[in-house]
Amino acid sequence: MQFMNIIGQQEIKQNLVELVQHNRLSHALLFLGKEGNGAFSLARALAQYLNCEKVNNTSKGPTTEIGLFGEEPAEIVPAVSLNDSCGVCPSCQKSRQLVHPDIHFSFPVIPKKAGQAPVSDDYISEWREFITLSPYGNVYDWLQFLHAENKQGNITAAECNDIIRKLSLKSFENGYKILLMWMPEYLGNEGNKLLKLIEEPPAETLFILVAENEAGILPTILSRCQLIKIPAIETAEIEQALITRNNTPAAQASSLAAVSEGNYREAILQSQHAGEDWQSLLREWLNAIAKKQPLAQTKWVDEASKLGREKQKQFLRFFNHLLGQAIRLQVLGEENIILSDTEKDFLVRLNKLIQYDQKQAIVEELDRATYYIERNANAKMLFHALTIKLSHIIHEKIVFV
Repeated sequence: MQFMNIIGQQEIKQNLVELVQHNRLSHALLFLGKEGNGAFSLARALAQYLNCEKVNNTSKGPTTEIGLFGEEPAEIVPAVSLNDSCGVCPSCQKSRQLVHPDIHFSFPVIPKKAGQAPVSDDYISEWREFITLSPYGNVYDWLQFLHAENKQGNITAAECNDIIRKLSLKSFENGYKILLMWMPEYLGNEGNKLLKLIEEPPAETLFILVAENEAGILPTILSRCQLIKIPAIETAEIEQALITRNNTPAAQASSLAAVSEGNYREAILQSQHAGEDWQSLLREWLNAIAKKQPLAQTKWVDEASKLGREKQKQFLRFFNHLLGQAIRLQVLGEENIILSDTEKDFLVRLNKLIQYDQKQAIVEELDRATYYIERNANAKMLFHALTIKLSHIIHEKIVFV
């Protein structure tokens, strides 16, 4: 993975390169950012950059060798920019294929057998396939890829012992030994086993932790890491990536990028379900609430609870996006927003039903519902409670805290 292959994040890329070039890179880094922003891809690109032979001048470049029939010119390697790994040296090729012997991976796993303490190496083949197919995927995608069903992934004590063993060995290729730990939030108190190694690592040993939730990380580990916050990807960059990488039509890409809110994974999911009529589903829900029809509300909740977790999240994000568009329409006017006639009509009706303060309250409730869906809340109970709250917000202007 090269920096050039990552969507957006130009400032972060440049900062990472400068940290390396000015020898200011900490031995333990924490990349912190929301899902779909490319944080793990950035970690991979940094690991490849650190061990790139051309960047580190470990390659002798073009040479000549004496063969049976005289001098034979060696293959000429293209010139290299120091702002990225070369992508062609043996080290870069191994890094790209996730098989570099000095770059180790740690991630949440499930037991293969009951009573067995799993380690990441048990699933390394599956991991390589998953990361190649879904470089912007999240933990839910990974566990689904493993067919984990309702099993909870963990980074175990056995995994910590394995990390200590690996990093205590000498490097195979005289470069950095690097541990890329994805989702350290799944590291329980067993993570304290790693404290001494993180604080006093062997020479040229680097920890890169990639996390989404700072509060879920052990404070003892957090305090020993240099924090690098990874922002959401710019909307224009997601739009361009959808067009060039996903072959999404330009008009559709613009809409999907806006709804995704900086999350490329979400944009891809939305493109896969572009045929879903979220607006009709939302219209049905709001009509049932506005007209105070309890039977219609119950029927809608039953339908929504059967959608599946990912579709439920997409629907809530769609509603959130529409509320934002409705506020823009209200403030800026029709002439300053590009909308289809159908969207404009829907937003005008939405503004008549819900005022600004109510929109803010609903956005908070939708965000909270999305949070609980991600944590496997009972969908029927969640949407029933959300329907009741929205009814109070719309009819009685009650704001929940």
